[in-house]
Amino acid sequence: MSLLKRRLFLLTPLALAACGFQPAYGPGGPARGIQSSIRVADPSDKNGFDLVERLEERLGRPKADRFDLTYSIKTSATGVGITPDNAITRYNLNGVIDWVLTDRSSGTRVTGGQVKSFTSYSATGSTVAGLAAQEDAARRLMRILADQITARLLATSGSWNK
Repeated sequence: MSLLKRRLFLLTPLALAACGFQPAYGPGGPARGIQSSIRVADPSDKNGFDLVERLEERLGRPKADRFDLTYSIKTSATGVGITPDNAITRYNLNGVIDWVLTDRSSGTRVTGGQVKSFTSYSATGSTVAGLAAQEDAARRLMRILADQITARLLATSGSWNK
Protein backbone atom coordinates (compact mmCIF):
# COMPACT_ATOMS: atom_id res chain seq x y z
CA MET A 1 0.00 0.00 0.00
CA SER A 2 1.48 3.33 -0.96
CA LEU A 3 2.12 6.01 1.63
CA LEU A 4 -0.63 8.25 0.23
CA LYS A 5 -3.23 5.46 0.31
CA ARG A 6 -2.19 4.52 3.84
CA ARG A 7 -2.60 8.13 5.02
CA LEU A 8 -6.03 8.42 3.41
CA PHE A 9 -7.07 5.13 4.99
CA LEU A 10 -5.96 6.28 8.44
CA LEU A 11 -7.58 9.72 8.11
CA THR A 12 -10.98 8.43 6.97
CA PRO A 13 -12.29 7.75 10.53
CA LEU A 14 -11.27 11.27 11.57
CA ALA A 15 -13.10 12.79 8.61
CA LEU A 16 -16.23 10.78 9.41
CA ALA A 17 -16.10 11.80 13.06
CA ALA A 18 -15.68 15.45 12.11
CA CYS A 19 -18.77 15.42 9.88
CA GLY A 20 -20.97 14.06 12.66
CA PHE A 21 -21.13 10.47 11.41
CA GLN A 22 -22.54 8.17 14.05
CA PRO A 23 -23.32 4.45 13.69
CA ALA A 24 -27.10 4.01 13.61
CA TYR A 25 -27.16 1.15 16.12
CA GLY A 26 -24.12 2.35 18.12
CA PRO A 27 -24.19 3.75 21.65
CA GLY A 28 -26.19 6.96 21.48
CA GLY A 29 -27.04 6.27 17.82
CA PRO A 30 -30.40 7.40 16.44
CA ALA A 31 -31.64 3.86 15.73
CA ARG A 32 -30.83 2.38 19.12
CA GLY A 33 -33.86 0.75 20.62
CA ILE A 34 -35.79 0.19 17.39
CA GLN A 35 -34.37 -3.31 16.96
CA SER A 36 -37.22 -5.73 17.82
CA SER A 37 -39.65 -2.89 18.63
CA ILE A 38 -41.51 -2.58 15.30
CA ARG A 39 -44.49 -4.86 14.71
CA VAL A 40 -45.10 -5.31 11.00
CA ALA A 41 -48.72 -5.91 9.94
CA ASP A 42 -49.61 -9.53 9.27
CA PRO A 43 -49.23 -10.61 5.64
CA SER A 44 -52.27 -11.44 3.55
CA ASP A 45 -50.52 -13.00 0.55
CA LYS A 46 -47.18 -14.40 -0.62
CA ASN A 47 -45.71 -10.97 -1.40
CA GLY A 48 -46.70 -9.74 2.05
CA PHE A 49 -45.16 -12.82 3.64
CA ASP A 50 -41.85 -12.26 1.82
CA LEU A 51 -41.87 -8.56 2.78
CA VAL A 52 -42.58 -9.23 6.46
CA GLU A 53 -39.96 -11.99 6.54
CA ARG A 54 -37.26 -9.63 5.27
CA LEU A 55 -38.31 -6.73 7.52
CA GLU A 56 -38.19 -8.98 10.58
CA GLU A 57 -34.84 -10.31 9.41
CA ARG A 58 -33.48 -6.76 9.26
CA LEU A 59 -35.33 -5.18 12.21
CA GLY A 60 -35.80 -8.20 14.48
CA ARG A 61 -38.96 -9.98 15.54
CA PRO A 62 -41.00 -7.70 17.78
CA LYS A 63 -40.51 -8.22 21.51
CA ALA A 64 -41.60 -4.81 22.75
CA ASP A 65 -44.25 -3.39 20.41
CA ARG A 66 -43.48 0.34 20.42
CA PHE A 67 -44.36 0.91 16.77
CA ASP A 68 -46.71 -0.56 14.16
CA LEU A 69 -45.73 -0.68 10.50
CA THR A 70 -48.56 -1.03 7.99
CA TYR A 71 -48.10 -1.38 4.26
CA SER A 72 -49.90 -1.67 0.95
CA ILE A 73 -48.26 -3.61 -1.90
CA LYS A 74 -48.98 -3.08 -5.60
CA THR A 75 -47.22 -5.09 -8.29
CA SER A 76 -47.55 -5.24 -12.06
CA ALA A 77 -45.76 -7.20 -14.78
CA THR A 78 -44.77 -5.60 -18.06
CA GLY A 79 -43.52 -7.49 -21.09
CA VAL A 80 -40.18 -6.06 -22.20
CA GLY A 81 -38.65 -8.73 -24.43
CA ILE A 82 -40.74 -9.41 -27.53
CA THR A 83 -39.84 -11.69 -30.43
CA PRO A 84 -40.70 -10.85 -34.06
CA ASP A 85 -43.81 -13.08 -33.76
CA ASN A 86 -45.01 -11.04 -30.71
CA ALA A 87 -44.15 -13.63 -28.07
CA ILE A 88 -43.02 -12.10 -24.78
CA THR A 89 -39.72 -13.55 -23.56
CA ARG A 90 -38.93 -11.26 -20.63
CA TYR A 91 -40.98 -9.42 -18.02
CA ASN A 92 -40.29 -6.56 -15.63
CA LEU A 93 -42.05 -6.97 -12.31
CA ASN A 94 -42.71 -3.49 -10.90
CA GLY A 95 -43.52 -2.98 -7.25
CA VAL A 96 -44.71 -0.07 -5.14
CA ILE A 97 -45.22 -0.16 -1.38
CA ASP A 98 -46.90 2.62 0.58
CA TRP A 99 -45.94 2.26 4.25
CA VAL A 100 -46.68 4.03 7.52
CA LEU A 101 -45.02 3.71 10.91
CA THR A 102 -47.21 4.68 13.87
CA ASP A 103 -46.47 5.02 17.55
CA ARG A 104 -48.49 2.34 19.28
CA SER A 105 -49.06 4.28 22.52
CA SER A 106 -50.38 7.48 20.93
CA GLY A 107 -51.58 6.16 17.57
CA THR A 108 -49.86 9.01 15.73
CA ARG A 109 -48.04 8.61 12.43
CA VAL A 110 -44.31 8.88 13.04
CA THR A 111 -42.98 8.41 9.53
CA GLY A 112 -43.92 6.79 6.26
CA GLY A 113 -43.50 6.95 2.56
CA GLN A 114 -43.43 5.05 -0.68
CA VAL A 115 -40.75 2.77 -2.08
CA LYS A 116 -40.51 1.56 -5.68
CA SER A 117 -38.35 -0.89 -7.56
CA PHE A 118 -38.45 -3.61 -10.18
CA THR A 119 -36.97 -6.99 -11.01
CA SER A 120 -37.00 -8.99 -14.22
CA TYR A 121 -37.50 -12.59 -15.16
CA SER A 122 -37.36 -14.70 -18.27
CA ALA A 123 -40.47 -16.30 -19.73
CA THR A 124 -38.63 -18.71 -22.01
CA GLY A 125 -38.48 -22.42 -21.35
CA SER A 126 -41.11 -24.63 -19.80
CA THR A 127 -44.19 -23.48 -17.91
CA VAL A 128 -42.72 -24.71 -14.64
CA ALA A 129 -39.48 -22.79 -15.26
CA GLY A 130 -41.44 -19.64 -16.09
CA LEU A 131 -43.52 -19.90 -12.90
CA ALA A 132 -40.40 -20.52 -10.80
CA ALA A 133 -38.72 -17.48 -12.38
CA GLN A 134 -41.81 -15.35 -11.70
CA GLU A 135 -41.97 -16.43 -8.05
CA ASP A 136 -38.25 -15.79 -7.60
CA ALA A 137 -38.57 -12.31 -9.14
CA ALA A 138 -41.44 -11.48 -6.77
CA ARG A 139 -39.42 -12.65 -3.76
CA ARG A 140 -36.38 -10.61 -4.85
CA LEU A 141 -38.60 -7.57 -5.37
CA MET A 142 -40.07 -7.82 -1.86
CA ARG A 143 -36.58 -8.12 -0.37
CA ILE A 144 -35.40 -5.04 -2.29
CA LEU A 145 -38.43 -3.03 -1.15
CA ALA A 146 -38.05 -4.21 2.47
CA ASP A 147 -34.41 -3.11 2.41
CA GLN A 148 -35.47 0.32 1.12
CA ILE A 149 -38.03 0.65 3.94
CA THR A 150 -35.39 -0.38 6.49
CA ALA A 151 -32.92 2.16 5.10
CA ARG A 152 -35.50 4.94 5.37
CA LEU A 153 -36.41 3.90 8.91
CA LEU A 154 -32.76 4.00 9.94
CA ALA A 155 -32.12 7.29 8.13
CA THR A 156 -35.07 9.06 9.75
CA SER A 157 -34.92 7.39 13.17
CA GLY A 158 -33.18 10.41 14.70
CA SER A 159 -36.33 12.52 14.25
CA TRP A 160 -38.92 10.05 15.62
CA ASN A 161 -37.09 7.57 17.90
CA LYS A 162 -36.94 9.39 21.21
